[in-house]
Amino acid sequence: MLGHKLRRLRRDRGLTQAALAERLGISASYLNLIERNQRPVTIDLLLKIGRLFDLDLQSFAEDDAARLSAALGEVFGDPLFEGEDIRRQDLIDFAEASPAAAQAVVNLYRAYRDAATARPVEDPAGTLAPAGAALALERVRDALQAAGNHFPALEEAAEALSADAGLGSRVALPALAAHLDQHYGTRVRIMPAEVMAGVLRRYDTHGRRILLNEMLPPPARLFQLLAQFALVHHRALIVRLLADARLDGEAADLGGLALAHYFAGAAMMPYDAVYRAATAARYDIDVVAARFDVGFEQACHRLTTLGRPGARGVPFFLVKVDRAGNVAKRLSAGGMQLPSFGGACPRWVLHDAFRTPGRTRVQLAEMPDGARFLAVARTVEGPGLGHGEPPRLHALMLGCDAAHAAQTVYADGLALAVDAAATPIGPHCRACDRLDCADRAHPPAGHRLAVDLNQRGALPFGYEPAPATR
Repeated sequence: MLGHKLRRLRRDRGLTQAALAERLGISASYLNLIERNQRPVTIDLLLKIGRLFDLDLQSFAEDDAARLSAALGEVFGDPLFEGEDIRRQDLIDFAEASPAAAQAVVNLYRAYRDAATARPVEDPAGTLAPAGAALALERVRDALQAAGNHFPALEEAAEALSADAGLGSRVALPALAAHLDQHYGTRVRIMPAEVMAGVLRRYDTHGRRILLNEMLPPPARLFQLLAQFALVHHRALIVRLLADARLDGEAADLGGLALAHYFAGAAMMPYDAVYRAATAARYDIDVVAARFDVGFEQACHRLTTLGRPGARGVPFFLVKVDRAGNVAKRLSAGGMQLPSFGGACPRWVLHDAFRTPGRTRVQLAEMPDGARFLAVARTVEGPGLGHGEPPRLHALMLGCDAAHAAQTVYADGLALAVDAAATPIGPHCRACDRLDCADRAHPPAGHRLAVDLNQRGALPFGYEPAPATR
């Protein structure tokens, strides 16, 4: 049932139902039934859609039901629903039959958790957002994932600026500053840290000046300058993309920031150039970062955006956490459904990265359902703003399905087909059925604790068998 995806694709291309039905050789009424998920997309029709729109059929055919059912599993794994007769298959059926309603349930639960916890969270750009913004953040993350984290219109605008301003040189910042002054009447100033008062960048609307904090390293200065340029001079494009994603209010504000940062990354690393560099270097992150004079995190984030038809990169997922395990960035892709609620699995190599700052760690991991993933992790530092505001340390993990692992340098030497080579992991603890895991922080949903006073294992308790509801 891919009707919701086909409807979104049709609208993105500006086609009416009648026009698309004619191109596909079917009736408009039949297409209407498909778009309302009352008829399935057949293989023959899927092939026609792929040829018509030049799509990667594997990515298009990956139904959102997997993501939604995983999110619903987290929702109904909450102790709030303990004792309810809700089976896994019920959640899968719900997600497949009514994706919009399933998403509404997930959004409602997010709002409940947001109100219940009332704690600060981090936005897609990695900066602190006020309490109460969690639902808006999740809407933005869902919108990025629904678009495959690829926005052709932003790519085109970024490539045009990159070519016009000569951003391929090592003196990109002065070249861009001169270009903005000459063609847009916008001046760029590097300001003392004490004047910026802890702000990375500021736009002076009256003086048409973009002010950058002197504490930013050169790549970060260029990135912030490009992001502010996008917010000022490509505002109409960003607003249109936000409307297409049905983001409003706080979600639109955060989504605009995420799209501006997307533009900045695309301008610093134009698509064709970064795709060629990444594939030639077998996705060696350090090589890509050096080639474009960017940091490890910027290179990783750009690698998640390579979704252009005919030149698709490896579908990477990305997650970034702080020392306490709080998720600052998250992008699911390639079959990996990262948890929306609770921290990442403690067995992820992501957490080991903090023990070896600056070193790249590699892991082959296996989920409870047998799906395997290659993960690469390293610590990253944000910009420091002086003695009172030192750099914040995070761990960043980039990963992909094991089926794509051989395309990367990080799979060299790994026994991808050997069972013992993979680390058993799971989603967050309440949604994980690995009862023998000594690293879990919470009991799995549907299992009651069983404490035996006459013996002690790795954990001080065991679990009673799960009822039939699971």
